[in-house]
Amino acid sequence: MTGTVSERVQKVVPTISVGMLTADMMVLGRELDAIKEAGVVMVHFDVMDGKFCPMITVGPPVIKSVRTDMLKDVHLMINEPLEHLESFVAAGADLITIHPESTIHAHRALQTLGTMKNHNDHARGIMRGIALNPGTPVAVVEPLLDEVDIVFLLAVNPGWGGQKFISATPARLEQVRALIERSGRHILTGLDGGITRGNIGEISKLGVDILVIGSAVFDGPESAKNARFMLHELRQGREQ
Repeated sequence: MTGTVSERVQKVVPTISVGMLTADMMVLGRELDAIKEAGVVMVHFDVMDGKFCPMITVGPPVIKSVRTDMLKDVHLMINEPLEHLESFVAAGADLITIHPESTIHAHRALQTLGTMKNHNDHARGIMRGIALNPGTPVAVVEPLLDEVDIVFLLAVNPGWGGQKFISATPARLEQVRALIERSGRHILTGLDGGITRGNIGEISKLGVDILVIGSAVFDGPESAKNARFMLHELRQGREQ
C-alpha cells in the first residue's frame, strides 16, 4: 500500500491497532506474523515513563527492534514529549500520539512532529495524534485540530490493565466529533482501553475509525483468530 501514513490508514478504517504490551515477547515474531495474516495493519506501543502514569514500559530501542512492515503506532504517555520526539521517529514510528495533559507545549510538539521525516520512508510522513485522559475536557483539543490527524479518547485511566470501559466515553466522543466538524478538517477518531470481545459489538456502533485493542487479541494462543474476530465485529457494527 502506497501513500502517506494518513492516506494508508484512511483506506483501511475502521480498523484496530493491536497493543504490544500484552503480546508474548518470547514468541513476538510469530505473534506479529499471526495478526498480520489476520488483516491487522497497525501495532500499538504504549510508552509510559512512571511519571505521567504509574507504569514504566518501553522506549525507542524496543520499538526499533520490532521488525514488521505493519504501521507502528506509538502512544506517548510521558511528561514533556517534545524533547523525545526525534528518538521515537528514529525508532520507526509512523503515528505518534501525545497528551496535552503532559505538556504546556502541545501545539509546539505537534508542529515539530509535522516537520519530521518518517524514518521508514521519507515520502509517507508521520501521522499525528492527540489523546485525552477520561477526566480531561474535550475542548482542550480545539486549538490543536489544525495540527492533528486523529483524536483518541482513553476509555480507561492510563497506567494499568483490567479496567472497564468508562460509560461516559460515547458522549465525549460526540463532543469531539462536533469540534472536528466545526474545524472543517477530516480528522479521524479513536478509542483506547477497555475494549473486549464482550463489548466490541456495541462499541463498533459508535462509528470510531480506530480501536486500540491489546489483551482481547493476545488472550490465549489464538491471536490471529481473536484479531480476525475483533476486526469483523468492528466492521460489521460500522455497517449497521
